[in-house]
Amino acid sequence: MQKRVITIQDISCVGRCSLTVALPILSAGGIETSILPTAILSTHTGGFTGYTFRDLTDDVRPIASHWQELGLSTDAIYTGYLGSEEQLALMKEFFAKFKDEQTLVMVDPAMADQGKLYPAFDQKFALGMRDLCKQADIIVPNLTEATFMLQKPYPGEDYDRDYIHETLRELSALGSCADGNAKNISKVVLTGVSFEPGRIGAIGFDAGANEFVSWFTDRIDGYYHGTGDIYSSALLAGLLNDKSLEDAIRIACEFTVGAIRRTHLAQTDPKYGVDFEHELGSLISLLS
Repeated sequence: MQKRVITIQDISCVGRCSLTVALPILSAGGIETSILPTAILSTHTGGFTGYTFRDLTDDVRPIASHWQELGLSTDAIYTGYLGSEEQLALMKEFFAKFKDEQTLVMVDPAMADQGKLYPAFDQKFALGMRDLCKQADIIVPNLTEATFMLQKPYPGEDYDRDYIHETLRELSALGSCADGNAKNISKVVLTGVSFEPGRIGAIGFDAGANEFVSWFTDRIDGYYHGTGDIYSSALLAGLLNDKSLEDAIRIACEFTVGAIRRTHLAQTDPKYGVDFEHELGSLISLLS
């Protein structure tokens, strides 16, 4: 039976990120993908100026209510960029309405990178995102987002494998702090990790198995917008195709780096995102 995911994030009409990458990637994975847009922007906010923005916060509850009337169920709920503390609170409501014992909830706490929060956010928002992550089955932060949620100093590139393993365990333990929840966050994937020059990847922690898994690929020079959204979407596609955490991490790494490599070789403007479209065939092959 075909699986369904509901993904909740913004639509940036130009610049591949958020829903404009999540929808095609999950669809390529054979997953029926329903969307709940939280805002619509003419472009994403990284590298563009003069963009338009329309907040859709007031539409979230009515859409959710209509879906409840339809008796809509879902195999997974996947949140990405959320623009306000009010939207964080709405996601908790949404989880309560649509999550059951079989529903996988994945939160990508998209709010920071390279040691800094995005301009729209502050530490209060980061702690709100931490509370939302407590409700998830799997979270996919980068190291910057992890340190803000854990209220730890950002280490830059000055870390080792023991530090990363400790960080993953601390992130997993956030789940046991949730009201009425004595369980750790089941799976945590930390992206953008590097232990040697020229190599980068992701490390995951499976709390149930008490196991760390990882995958590393060649690092490609440059900063490319939207790659975190691409990675998270491909990771979820792997998990919903019944791949192990280790295999899903590998698939997401190979697919994301393949898209970055194409863009790097083409020398296109990175603020428009990466050419993941020509890599969708390889994603389908990896998933099969």
